[in-house]
Amino acid sequence: MRAPIGHFHDARPAPACLDELTGPVADAVRHWQGSVPAEQIVYVDTDPEWADTATFVEHYGQDLLERSANCVVVSGKRGGESTLAACVVLSTTRVDVNGVVRRRLGARKASFASMDTATGETGMEYGGITPLGLPDGWPLLVDAAVVDLPYVLVGSGRRRGKLLVPGKAFAELPHAVVLEGLGVS
Repeated sequence: MRAPIGHFHDARPAPACLDELTGPVADAVRHWQGSVPAEQIVYVDTDPEWADTATFVEHYGQDLLERSANCVVVSGKRGGESTLAACVVLSTTRVDVNGVVRRRLGARKASFASMDTATGETGMEYGGITPLGLPDGWPLLVDAAVVDLPYVLVGSGRRRGKLLVPGKAFAELPHAVVLEGLGVS
């Protein structure tokens, strides 16, 4: 199959590649219920040595720079309580942690979660965290610019491989809230 964006040698519908995904991500694909058919989520094999953004787009296609998103785990704290959430923004922007995220979580303080927390709580590898298969109940904050794209490249749960996901599917993920201005330049 040909990938809808980028130039990948190995592109297959994600339901046919469950063994390539971490457990939580494979379960999310296996039990997919969005209006976008699961077969439209595409797994592409990528070399983890080319994970750096500049090297990645040089190898797999310059068009991916404007069509890639990062999924980061954040922690909001208020009165001794801590809330973990995931945020998805275009890779050309950064998450407005101390503005949009802090207010949305009702937190006094918000920051990026540590690598150990992010990987331990999600069951995914650092550098491959994706919004598909997040722990039950986690808020998922998605920048509106991500939802507006026909296809978006995101992690697959592992450092090897990525997922190409129709933008509108992000709005249908469990506990997703689409926000303007979540990603800032």
